[in-house]
Amino acid sequence: MKRNPSTGSSRREKALTSIPRCRWSLLTSAATVGIWLCLALSLDASEPPPADPRELSAGDATVIDASRQAFSLPVPGLTEVQKSAFAVGNSFFNLNWVAAPASTAARDGLGPHFNARSCSACHLHDGRSRPPEPGGAMSVMLLRVSVAGTNAHGGPRPHPVYGGQIQGRALPGVPAEADVVVDFEPVRGAFADGEAFELRRPKYSLRNLGYGPVPANLLTSPRVAPAVIGLGLLEAVAVEHLAALADPRDRDGDGISGKLNQVWNAATQRLEPGRFGWKAEQPTVRQQVAGAFNGDMGLTTSLFPQENHSPAQTAATRQPNGGSPEVSDQILDSVAFYSRVLAVPARRSVDEPLVRRGEEIFRAARCAACHREQLTTGEVPGLPQLSRQTIRPYTDLLLHDVGEGLSDNRPAFTAEGREWRTPPLWGIGLVPKVNGHSFLLHDGRARNLTEAILWHGGEAEKSREVFRELPRADREALVKFLESL
Repeated sequence: MKRNPSTGSSRREKALTSIPRCRWSLLTSAATVGIWLCLALSLDASEPPPADPRELSAGDATVIDASRQAFSLPVPGLTEVQKSAFAVGNSFFNLNWVAAPASTAARDGLGPHFNARSCSACHLHDGRSRPPEPGGAMSVMLLRVSVAGTNAHGGPRPHPVYGGQIQGRALPGVPAEADVVVDFEPVRGAFADGEAFELRRPKYSLRNLGYGPVPANLLTSPRVAPAVIGLGLLEAVAVEHLAALADPRDRDGDGISGKLNQVWNAATQRLEPGRFGWKAEQPTVRQQVAGAFNGDMGLTTSLFPQENHSPAQTAATRQPNGGSPEVSDQILDSVAFYSRVLAVPARRSVDEPLVRRGEEIFRAARCAACHREQLTTGEVPGLPQLSRQTIRPYTDLLLHDVGEGLSDNRPAFTAEGREWRTPPLWGIGLVPKVNGHSFLLHDGRARNLTEAILWHGGEAEKSREVFRELPRADREALVKFLESL
């Protein structure tokens, strides 16, 4: 009998909860066999996919799971070798990196400046991070920084001392770069029916600067860590398909003018379309992972072989490193593979009348003009699970102007301050279950889906106004639909 994915526990969930959890922190690359044995117990339990294609958010790469582990499962049908590779990548995604030199040579080289010790510190359960409490310092999100101008490849120009990102943590004996403190000011408004709402606008300040003052015109861009599900599927969408969706000059006059970012690919040494990151600054999953190793943990890779500190930070330059590079290509490829094959959970409650009404409103408000309901992947060698799939990520992976209210006033390659990549919506309704919060948008300012919609402007202003003018019952229906994704 087919199980309704919105209720109960699947056999996969039961397998995950009926065995002792692997203690990833005790594992190293030498323990691959142990990792595989532990993970295999949780991967072999499966059930047929739902029959309704609306539930198949990721085609054959969909899993039926609505638990706290919903973002942490591999796509179904991996080979034994691929399951082992997934397990190894999982271990390095979750393990804390340590300072060099260390006996655990495969995972030393942390810092000397860093934001986190592991990928999962920010991507808890492979999900989404959150902003600090008002008046608090960032701990699981970050602040990109730059100065006017561009680097040699057309990207943001790093600050000469603080580089491209503020690292709030450091090894012993090394000053941390700064604390990034977030305060909020209220933004009040009302729906057309008179019901009041209050949004919150974040204000950022740098305190306890470890290496001198920063200029008043420093360009900044706050970022929370997004969920990492379905990345391999998004990578598999042909660039020609995305280019066909783009309309940078709005030639059809519909008010929507998405465009592809053009970013530097460190592997091919040329500019290519970007599709990952809040401003689509990264062209591939592998480079996204390498960039996080370098910027967030201070770890070098073959793609980014330079340490993430500047010569002016002399206490940092005196620290030993963990080799050249500190993250081997084998480890980098393992984490990239793991990130590519994380599955997407199935939609839930698709036949509930309120959800169906919300879906109608979503379309009528033209939200789908940017949050495209359906894309198709191309051929992925060795991974038929990701190949030629009809997926429903609710994104076009393009940059859109979403208004001055969300602008960071910081260019990133061809992305302007008001432009952000349309974030995928699949899995958004499970963030409270997986990560224990409902903070949304690139900086987590929105405390729920309603606030996220109300912050939209620019190309999305008309859709926002449709939402604002809806009666409360229809607003709740739209939110209910989004929660089903």
